[in-house]
Amino acid sequence: MDECCAPHAPDGFDREFNARFARRLAQRYRREGLTPSARLVLEFAASLGLDGASLLEIGGGIGDIQLEALKRGASHTTNVELSSAYEPEAARLLDEAGLRARVTRTLGVDLASAPEAVEPADIVVLHRVVCCYPDYERLLGAAAGRGRRAVVFSHPTHSLFARLAARTINAVYALTGNPYRAFAHAPDAMVDVLRRRGFEPRYRGRSGPWHVVGAVRT
Repeated sequence: MDECCAPHAPDGFDREFNARFARRLAQRYRREGLTPSARLVLEFAASLGLDGASLLEIGGGIGDIQLEALKRGASHTTNVELSSAYEPEAARLLDEAGLRARVTRTLGVDLASAPEAVEPADIVVLHRVVCCYPDYERLLGAAAGRGRRAVVFSHPTHSLFARLAARTINAVYALTGNPYRAFAHAPDAMVDVLRRRGFEPRYRGRSGPWHVVGAVRT
């Protein structure tokens, strides 16, 4: 379940997504570029037209999707993150690309609880994030409320094996006192949240265990 899980409370994110994890992601991005699933997210955003667009990414980590969106013409990106461990690597990547002035990184804001703390954007991205959060309805609802044109999110497959794996992970971490948890939310229920808020799915793609859903405001 690579990168798909997180602890319940914001205070635990630094423990699970630590500096070593962030360095590994940054090294892989420098070496290989975006992961296949992240490329699907970016391609959907690009299909809507990135020139002059603003992008908000919830839980964007090192900001690799944002960097690529800026290179394709996005005017500005905003990252909302709960783990401070990503910040040094994200800053280095921005400096290497010369794009720091076009990025806002906001730390410690739980969008589901305080959506008004973040400015709306043309496109909202949640990549490998919804399965990190216990209340998908609040999170996706908040994302929809910030999106002017589109919301794109990814989620792991909802197979029986994936659900059993999540339960096993949770049992192990509960026994060891670790707040890390995996959440296997039902895909149709997540899409319904966006529909109720005026978004209609226009894209569905898959890379390995990751499914990508792109929805546009109707």
